[in-house]
Amino acid sequence: MTHVIITGGSSGIGLALASIYAARGARLSLIARSRDLLEQAAQKLVQEGGIETGAVHVEAADVSKEEEVGAAISRCMDRFGPCDILVTSAGIVEPAAFEALPGAAFTRQIETNFSGSVHAVRAVYPEMVKRRNGHIVLVSSGAGLIGIYGYTAYCASKFALSGFAQALRSEARCHNVRISICFPPDTETPQFRRELAARPEEASVVMGAVRPWTAEAVARKIVKGVDQRRFEIYFGMALHLLGRFGPAVRPLIDWWFDRAIARRSGR
Repeated sequence: MTHVIITGGSSGIGLALASIYAARGARLSLIARSRDLLEQAAQKLVQEGGIETGAVHVEAADVSKEEEVGAAISRCMDRFGPCDILVTSAGIVEPAAFEALPGAAFTRQIETNFSGSVHAVRAVYPEMVKRRNGHIVLVSSGAGLIGIYGYTAYCASKFALSGFAQALRSEARCHNVRISICFPPDTETPQFRRELAARPEEASVVMGAVRPWTAEAVARKIVKGVDQRRFEIYFGMALHLLGRFGPAVRPLIDWWFDRAIARRSGR
């Protein structure tokens, strides 16, 4: 039976992924900071997903703390055996112009979104290499493909994931361990609603026109990409083209962004 470990599994994309894998009969380990939210998520999976209570395990941990998340994942594997699929969905976003963003907020996003993913991978990778089996899914963002006004820390953390994934894919291939990285667009989640309240107007000019995806739609796309063993998983034609031809089209996109922001600010 497949053992799926999901960081950020208490809500949003992580919980939507858990629901899909629950329907497939997988054993699920969900990790997030809030035990209350985790227990609510597990109860929802049991009540709505038809999964047995004993097939869901939850661990409260902060992924930015390597020892904490490592110990949590170790307990998950003690419960259900080695990890077959790891999804690093835990992440935070705190938008603000760089000069207005406190250093602690910048560091917090790097440590959670990038380092937190690395910590989770480090906790399962040696066992996957030993067994010559496993799939690691890193959740980046459309903001990991192009820089966006007000998202210096978030973009940096998500861009870093892409470089990490590319290098790790090259190393993991010879061990028969698969790596995927996905670049979701704006997604309707509790965090997204909090983000909108803090999003700078300049960012809304270039991002607000795109309708957000549902967490369920994003999760279905990720699972399909995992099933097809894709390395890069994109969402919609615009992000697919940006991922494939970003360096070539970025000057044009920057020009359009700059003009749109200038019109809004009256400069």
